[in-house]
Amino acid sequence: MGTRRAARELALQFLFQQEFSADDPEASLSYFWRERKVPGRTRQFAERLIRGVIQKRDEIDRLLSKCADNWNLDRMGTVERNVMRIALYEMLFCDDIPPIVSINEAVDITKEFCDRESGQFVNGVLDRALAELTTRGESER
Repeated sequence: MGTRRAARELALQFLFQQEFSADDPEASLSYFWRERKVPGRTRQFAERLIRGVIQKRDEIDRLLSKCADNWNLDRMGTVERNVMRIALYEMLFCDDIPPIVSINEAVDITKEFCDRESGQFVNGVLDRALAELTTRGESER
């Protein structure tokens, strides 16, 4: 598994856990890393994703809600919702990652942790998000 894939999966694990915790994210993150041996580059990218999703969650969730036709965020599976948050963070704020890579990684991770149908759902929502961002001129990388 590549460094970035491993980092995305670590970010997913942390964000998933945070959904069920009232603890401060920074304290939780410190504990999260104490429990894992992770190479520096992997940890650095995972933290970039984790902190980015936490800081930009309102903006990410607005776009996610807009692109997930007839789906309330609370109705989505926790894994799927957080996989899409990570991908949307990358699409919005990581100029070094082509949007199609973010989408493909999200679909693959969803299929790994959920099932094929969930992967199709994630793909559809993120494709709509890419179209929306392209229309707005925010994702012309």
